Amino acid sequence: MDKVFRGLAGLVGLFFVASGLRWIIDPGGAATGLGLPLLDGLARSTQIGDLGAFFFAGGTLVLLGVWKQKAEWYLAPALLVGTAAVFRILASLIQGAELALPFIIIEAVMTAILLMAAKTAE
Repeated sequence: MDKVFRGLAGLVGLFFVASGLRWIIDPGGAATGLGLPLLDGLARSTQIGDLGAFFFAGGTLVLLGVWKQKAEWYLAPALLVGTAAVFRILASLIQGAELALPFIIIEAVMTAILLMAAKTAE
């Protein structure tokens, strides 16, 4: 079972790294994939910088967890992805945003995979 969660975590890590790189290579496509317009000016810099870093750094941490088999490498990206799901729910409940259920489900599944990979590491 350890290898299953390690493999799934590796896929999550690769997906995140690729998503982060896409913010540099194809920011319009990356934005569209998340249901966002590509912003202009300073807002574009923030959008590409923050979202690209979120995905690239999170994916790198996951891949370090897969490589090193140390639980702590999985925990930070699990916290980031899990918190994103919680904030999406809060955005809907408090700020009137559309409930992004497909994204929330994906983030919840990824968080569970990362927590299970952390539990089975070492």
